[in-house]
Amino acid sequence: MLDFRMDTFLAVCRHMNFTKAAGELNITQPAVSHHIRYLEEEYKVRLFEYSGKKISLTDGGRTLLSAAITMRDDELHLKKIMKQQSERRRHLVFGATMTIGEYKMPEALMRYLEVYPDSSVRMIVADTRELLQKLNEGEIEFALVEGFFQKKEYDFLVYDSEPFAAVCAGDYVFHQEVKRMEDLLTERIFIRESGSGTRYVLERYLEGKNLLLQDFTNRVEVNNIGAIKQMTAKGRGITFLYETAVKQELEAGILRKIHLEDFKLTHDFSFIWRKGSIYQTYYKELFDLFHTGNN
Repeated sequence: MLDFRMDTFLAVCRHMNFTKAAGELNITQPAVSHHIRYLEEEYKVRLFEYSGKKISLTDGGRTLLSAAITMRDDELHLKKIMKQQSERRRHLVFGATMTIGEYKMPEALMRYLEVYPDSSVRMIVADTRELLQKLNEGEIEFALVEGFFQKKEYDFLVYDSEPFAAVCAGDYVFHQEVKRMEDLLTERIFIRESGSGTRYVLERYLEGKNLLLQDFTNRVEVNNIGAIKQMTAKGRGITFLYETAVKQELEAGILRKIHLEDFKLTHDFSFIWRKGSIYQTYYKELFDLFHTGNN
């Protein structure tokens, strides 16, 4: 069971305020201060720096925070295991970004349910940033993401490496001859919302070409892949998506690839969990089961 003083530390980190942490925990502010001093004496390191009424984590504080989050998540996972043993039924709660959740997970979940047919499964689809928050708060056990994450905070395995594709309708007519990325800037582009892994990867690629999404004169932001594909298929503009998301449309000729001399992009999908978890073997076994047949 996580030490109650570690709970206090986590509350202070959430609010960066001793008074608010005390209110959340329904204890006094002196008690909060006492708990923090105890931890500092125990680990022989200062946890917070003080500048007037503002506080911030020291390097030691950040190290303890990362370890505390992992310990709390492991405790939550242990409770889940104990509950499963009493109910004799498995429960699985995890997260996936939109592309992975919609186009990669159906087959993976079918494989999982073939092995554990009586399982209760909940998959939360959200952007990478939200999934990392849910992972840190113990709401999900692991996540499959396409966006950026701090590798020092999470253990991970590469689930897949997916190529990107620039696509348009089969009969789309461009404003000008298209050979390079710059030639597309006058076209209407459909893009995912800010925070999505798909958009993040595209933005990083454009930066490498000294370009920004803002350089496209006509941008339409949509947080639904299906809607983006429909509008693109009707010739209303172009888009950039993982090939796995447009595989069927490309095969049917509804969409076609835009061949660019300077565009070749592949990005990893990652299976991640909190770094240092004592349940690493469990996560690797799940990865193997989800990943079987994915090569």
